[in-house]
Amino acid sequence: MKVTILGSGTSTGVPRIGNDWGECDPGEPRNRRSRVSIVIRTEDGQRILIDTSPDLRQQLQDNGIDKIDAVFWTHDHADHCHGIDDLRALRYGRGGPIPGFAGDVTVQRLRRRFDYVFAGQFGYSTIVNLEPLDRLRMICGLSVDWCEMPHGPVKSTAFRFDSNAGSVVYATDFSEITTDMVAMMDGCDTLIVDCLRRDPHPTHAHLAMALELARTVGARRAVLTHLDKSMDYRTLCDEVPPNVEVGYDGMEIEI
Repeated sequence: MKVTILGSGTSTGVPRIGNDWGECDPGEPRNRRSRVSIVIRTEDGQRILIDTSPDLRQQLQDNGIDKIDAVFWTHDHADHCHGIDDLRALRYGRGGPIPGFAGDVTVQRLRRRFDYVFAGQFGYSTIVNLEPLDRLRMICGLSVDWCEMPHGPVKSTAFRFDSNAGSVVYATDFSEITTDMVAMMDGCDTLIVDCLRRDPHPTHAHLAMALELARTVGARRAVLTHLDKSMDYRTLCDEVPPNVEVGYDGMEIEI
């Protein structure tokens, strides 16, 4: 497997509107962060997209991606789903809708807010066939597992994908570590993990929590994502343990 981090920033991106870089060095290209999403590519070239950020069109262009084989959503917050209309271009030339998956609550909310994507309208084809995760066990030749994570007052879904080559867990937008999370992520090869800032936050993991999760589940490698303007790339690289890397837009991770 190969994972491409399409976006590694928080909900406002870096820099924020107004050219606000915070503590991030504008001269370091890896500090320029779009909203979070990733693509997983299997050995036979199939691609799984996780989340449709508001920056999705440019992310796909920047990484030369013109097709996907499935799409997953962690939850329905704007920075994770408001680029959903850009899936229209990925529907062209397909024999049917793109398979899509999310937790039950996210399925309900997405269908209500973006009904035309999942049911078609005015002669336009359905873009995504959206299903809950209940019966999903395999996708694109990979085994799939998931769990719900506390994200302040709501939930976000973490995903695990396993192949013969190894495993990757994507766990963004969580505010505490639960026994279900540890059980699902245990022994993973690569953990891509929420890390908003250094100080605690009511709805996101901070640096100490992200590192704690990586240690607790025994991840061989951890990659930090969902970083805000206080998290300068080079400064943060000097703070983290040897098996932890700071994610950035366009980063490719071999599993």
